[in-house]
Amino acid sequence: MDSRLTEVLVCPVCKGPVTMNEEKTELRCPRCRLGFAIRGGIAVMLENEARELTEQQAEKARPTKIEE
Repeated sequence: MDSRLTEVLVCPVCKGPVTMNEEKTELRCPRCRLGFAIRGGIAVMLENEARELTEQQAEKARPTKIEE
């Protein structure tokens, strides 16, 4: 999955930003603490298919702010 796509995709639950994990196998929403699998290069952005993230995974998924 193209990492540029994460700039456009949002969490289907809270509409917040999602980030890709290090292995590029999952999109993560730190606000909802949900992980959405990437299967065959396609993100499965369905709430009932998501898995719950641990606190550590959610913290890692938080986007870093770029200071101007």
